Amino acid sequence: MIGELQKLGVGLLGFGVFFVLFGVLLYFDSVLLAFGNVLFLSGLCLIIGLRRSCSFFFQKNKLRGSSFFLGGALLVLLRWPLLGMLCEGYGFINLFRGFFPLVFTFLTSLGNIPLLTKLFQKLSGGDPTMV
Repeated sequence: MIGELQKLGVGLLGFGVFFVLFGVLLYFDSVLLAFGNVLFLSGLCLIIGLRRSCSFFFQKNKLRGSSFFLGGALLVLLRWPLLGMLCEGYGFINLFRGFFPLVFTFLTSLGNIPLLTKLFQKLSGGDPTMV
């Protein structure tokens, strides 16, 4: 069962992703990127809770990715959007590396799109001959 704060967190997370993508499309507009980062991080904290968010970001094996991700968000807030987004992208890949095979497996199961299904199966580590 989803609580009211988690529903609000999903909305904030969605708006955060929207503003980050819109900021990138508008040639790294620092205001939109900063607003998107703040919304994304606050939405994530509302969805999984503040204590779990802190324990996720500050695990010993994820400290490098967290420092790049949060440092990139700080650089965006200080109006260095290109360098900040590069750092955030590197940190995001390091933080959520374990979730990528799960996401690719899910996308593979959505439908039978010929080229994309084979690509997602290859990326998720599945058997590409079983379509």
